Amino acid sequence: MRRAALSIAFVIVLAGLLWRDSHAQSDASIVRGAHRFAKVADGIYYATASGTMTVGANSPIILTANEALIVDSSITPASGRALSDDLKAITDKPIRSVVDSHYHYDHSFGNQVFDRDAQVIGHQNTLVRMPGSMEQFTYLSSVRPVPDRVASLKDRIARETDPAQKAALEQQVANSLAYLQQVKETRVTVPSLTFTDSITIGRGGREMQIKYLGRGHTDTDVVVFLPKERIVATGDLMESVISYMGDSYPEDWIATLERLKALDFDTVMPGHGVVFQGKNKITVFQQYLRDVIAQVGALRKQGVSAEDAAARVDVTKYSAEFPQIRSVGIDVAAARRIYRLAQDPNSGPTP
Repeated sequence: MRRAALSIAFVIVLAGLLWRDSHAQSDASIVRGAHRFAKVADGIYYATASGTMTVGANSPIILTANEALIVDSSITPASGRALSDDLKAITDKPIRSVVDSHYHYDHSFGNQVFDRDAQVIGHQNTLVRMPGSMEQFTYLSSVRPVPDRVASLKDRIARETDPAQKAALEQQVANSLAYLQQVKETRVTVPSLTFTDSITIGRGGREMQIKYLGRGHTDTDVVVFLPKERIVATGDLMESVISYMGDSYPEDWIATLERLKALDFDTVMPGHGVVFQGKNKITVFQQYLRDVIAQVGALRKQGVSAEDAAARVDVTKYSAEFPQIRSVGIDVAAARRIYRLAQDPNSGPTP
């Protein structure tokens, strides 16, 4: 599954990168420790994992005259601490606000690092969903495969004759075990400030509008809109890659994205992927959703299982905009979700 695969990749590289304190600078970005900070506009940065570490939410950083606001606190307390420390590469301002774009673990399990000194802001539904998030499929699929992966890696190590390859595999084992230790440290930390429709923060010359536009990737998604800068941070409501659909509301998602497009922005900072310009990618993703809904719905009516339906859905025509689509088939979690919503349109997250 997408989340499981991403989390396993995260395990491979997290431990070594979190404690590295190297610095490098290019024309538009600064690298420190585990993060690269790409400058999007004056005082606005897009934090991603540096090197090969690509898992966990990307975190938009918004600086005001006196403080910093972070969108999404990262995937574990350890990575949240790394983000807090690495942020010193671009500012010495204190972190006073953290926005949860939604409740999923890879965006919010660093909250406990920030909640003592910063206000954690999220939608009212996040306050409801987050306490049970460690018991849900989306999170468990990131943790449960790790022991089997470690066993498989150890088996490969025993058979490996190349010293360099063996060392690389041993590092993967160490990183995987480190991730399991980091999981044990996690204390689910809910937002201290919630809202239902929108909230505007005006600090240090910046106006930041935090908006709930409707159900989409989850029923907790919010965006952070900077009207003056014409920039929006979208979390997983809109990514530059295909978003995970296992807890989604696909029909509503299309309408919610239409409301997103009604905002006056040029630049999108997504929860995963890369910063992109304009609204065309959003329109294409709406078309993708319509196509997935139609194909899965038709196969369901034919009595095909969700698993078989997922394997048969053909969305390869969208590969020009979303290159990770390489063959016929979609994430089985997406098909299962559509099947489940057919029975209960208001179904909560996948248990």
